[in-house]
Amino acid sequence: MGKERSCLARHFDHYYSISKEDEELLDSLEDSPAEYKAGSLLWEMKDHAHEFCTIKSGWAYSYRHLENGDRHILEIFLPGDIIGLREFAFSQHLENVRFITDGVACRFPHKRMIDLFRQSLPLTSVMFAISSRQQAMMTERLVNLARRSARQKMAHFLNEMHARLSQTNPGLGGQFRLPLSQEQLADVLGLSPVHVSRTFTALSEDGLVYRDRHHVNIPDLAALAAEGEFDDCYLSDNVRPLLDSPE
Repeated sequence: MGKERSCLARHFDHYYSISKEDEELLDSLEDSPAEYKAGSLLWEMKDHAHEFCTIKSGWAYSYRHLENGDRHILEIFLPGDIIGLREFAFSQHLENVRFITDGVACRFPHKRMIDLFRQSLPLTSVMFAISSRQQAMMTERLVNLARRSARQKMAHFLNEMHARLSQTNPGLGGQFRLPLSQEQLADVLGLSPVHVSRTFTALSEDGLVYRDRHHVNIPDLAALAAEGEFDDCYLSDNVRPLLDSPE
């Protein structure tokens, strides 16, 4: 039985069909896995920023604490994601990162990324594409928080999570596990936990989303996308035209 491809390699393949040599370079970024329990801290804001981290399994999130003690979750990280790209030019981490579930993460220093850039143009291009997509996701999240209703926020977020999970899990269908608590969903969407519960109930009554604890069932993805004004263009672009074009 052959070795299962890493989530990181499958993630990169969404952007460009990587070669065997490039896949081996990616595998080298996951050669020091460490296990983490749910709730474990990967790093804290203002810690020295000298490394990246790949999520091999499990879910994690980045967050900031506000002056009044409230928490705002900035980003959800899935298997195959690289954490810390936005902080590459900074000497300190700009946000806290914590695991949502039990998981495995691999840390590697910034120098390893620079070495990878020297060895592979395709991987360099994909890395910039991933960094650009992370920025686009943050922009979309800002619009979601500032300009959409609670129903639209929830519908948009669920569509985004489904689209991201589908990229490394072909044939996912409309059902997936969403291991976020009511409080964590509230901190992602800028709502109260009670409002999150009411919004799920309203979407369920309209036949758009059914949730049983951490299991989500979306019977009609197109209908939920329309509800959340969701357009996956900020998630689906790739770098093939750039790398395949003649000089």
